[in-house]
Amino acid sequence: MKTIDEVLEKMDEIVQECKSGDSRIGYFAILYRQVTRRIQDGIVAGEFEDNPRMERLDVLFAGRFIDAYEDYKVGNKPTESWFLAFEASKAKKHLVLQHLFLGINAHINLDLGISAADTMGKEPLEGIERDFNLINAILAELVDGVKENIAKVSPIFGLLIPLAKGRDEMLLNFSIQLARDGAWKYAGEYYECEDRAASIRERDSNIAKLASKLINPGKFLSFIIKIVGFAEWKSVVKTMDQLDVVVKKVQTI
Repeated sequence: MKTIDEVLEKMDEIVQECKSGDSRIGYFAILYRQVTRRIQDGIVAGEFEDNPRMERLDVLFAGRFIDAYEDYKVGNKPTESWFLAFEASKAKKHLVLQHLFLGINAHINLDLGISAADTMGKEPLEGIERDFNLINAILAELVDGVKENIAKVSPIFGLLIPLAKGRDEMLLNFSIQLARDGAWKYAGEYYECEDRAASIRERDSNIAKLASKLINPGKFLSFIIKIVGFAEWKSVVKTMDQLDVVVKKVQTI
């Protein structure tokens, strides 16, 4: 893939495959397709510091999710971070927001730093920092909008907040800003690293541990999640369709 149009065509295919296969991978795919649309709109509007470069970054960035998805689909193992997210999608017990955060965890905490460094090649990495932050701002905008409207697919999700008040739970405290800061730090480490394959393996191992915390948040919160999960829609397709409505509604430019 060389253009965002090609990325969007592929994302449309993945969304349809997830609907046909009742795959909860589709929850993240719905969100990320809208992120890609939003970035494309921003490029057309000249919103970024270097719009052709942003398209290259977006293609590389999206390509890491698409490659992971395709590897998993044919039985090859992607990075551990993505593998855990994809494996979790088989389980009915996880909340919609857990599936979304698992995808974001792998994509921001691992993929974004790699993609930023690869986009710059031998040019100074600092040159892309502003546009790097804009991608994260776009994602945060959409995620915040989904959280504010999560009752449309998870009617009693709000119960989690007061019941788990004061607990150090990654599910409730997941922060796009913290993920962004960590991703930028890693972009610098990866950019300077001579053995990039080893760097990715080490980073992936650490991010997979965060994924495990999202999947298994502890006995108390797991109990509450079970209760909240009973009220979520059971239809994967219906949930995907409603998520699509929500993310389109909160998109701004």
